[in-house]
Amino acid sequence: MRSFKSFLPQSLAFVSQQEANVRPTDQPVTPTTQSVQATTSAKPAGTVTFDNLGKTYHSSAGPVHALQDISLAIPAGSIYGIIGRSGAGKSSLLRTINRLEQPTSGRVLVDEIDISTLDENALVTLRRRIGMIFQHFNLLSAKTVWENVALPLKVAGVEKNEIRRRVGELLELVGLQTKHDTYPGRLSGGQKQRIGIARALVHHPEILLCDEATSALDPETTQAILQLLRDINRRLGLTVVLITHEMGVIREICDQVLVLEKGRIAESGAVWQVFGNPQHAATRALLRTLEHDLPEELTQQLLPEPPAYGRFERVIEIRFTGHADIEPNLAHLSAALGASTRLLHGGVDRIQGHAHGRLLLVTGGVGPSADALISQHLCHQAKVLGYVPHPH
Repeated sequence: MRSFKSFLPQSLAFVSQQEANVRPTDQPVTPTTQSVQATTSAKPAGTVTFDNLGKTYHSSAGPVHALQDISLAIPAGSIYGIIGRSGAGKSSLLRTINRLEQPTSGRVLVDEIDISTLDENALVTLRRRIGMIFQHFNLLSAKTVWENVALPLKVAGVEKNEIRRRVGELLELVGLQTKHDTYPGRLSGGQKQRIGIARALVHHPEILLCDEATSALDPETTQAILQLLRDINRRLGLTVVLITHEMGVIREICDQVLVLEKGRIAESGAVWQVFGNPQHAATRALLRTLEHDLPEELTQQLLPEPPAYGRFERVIEIRFTGHADIEPNLAHLSAALGASTRLLHGGVDRIQGHAHGRLLLVTGGVGPSADALISQHLCHQAKVLGYVPHPH
């Protein structure tokens, strides 16, 4: 068996063979399992497709439509984010991928196999191909770090020497090789999540599901865990699917994003496109958490119209959406607006190589219109927010 350090995404046929090695010898390989092996042996591992998916829960108050008409594809090897407000259906959608939730309608396909057709043995194999990490770690407090990571392998009947080798490599991968005999109660939140990640990787999965994996962590630890997930995605070629309510997490790590609203797709696409030009009100509401409000002292002075007398200045909002290769250039903006232009507030980030952000500029009351800045390709969007008295 290959070292985990050199592991690359394998076909389902290889993974199924691994599982056959730990299956009791008197348990036959079913026709369904054989068909999964044969069908996917030449296909890229780790693709997920939702085909007109629906999920309805039944309660005393009546049916609750958690998911409706979900159709999209998650490419193999990508980091795919699913975001939405509380109750949007994020967890329900994520858990259909490993069939912890059974759809009411539609299909979920993993490497083009409809997972609703899998028998019990094939479903076990599927779930070993799909690792999962959780918001609250789900570690066993009475077991050491080593025992927590080794447990899924023991349950699967993996040979002791192989368990020892694989757990050692995984603890090194997540940076906890010195914590073998430590109990979870003596670990920080970030260390506990690293153990959860190591445990999720024990079966060499092709897909890693992250259920609010950073929500219980402080900002600094969140950054460290996101960096670890990014490194795992790059080194091992895993498909990472994560759900979160934090737009900053999506911006930091994801290639593509799906925005859910009341169980339906609000919009989806490359992160830089969705963040740069959100089309749905739900997306715009979620993105507001990444923007800074106007400074209070400016808000108190801002006038909707130029004052009737005295000198005044305009406050202009400039936005960059990542499209058409327009880059922020303060020198060109100042030249267009006038020498008295100054930067008041805002900032610019880069998402997947595209410039995104908002700048608030203060300039003299007389000058080109905001639309002129757009026509000169100095920004993507511009508008006058109001007017303030000129400082004397």
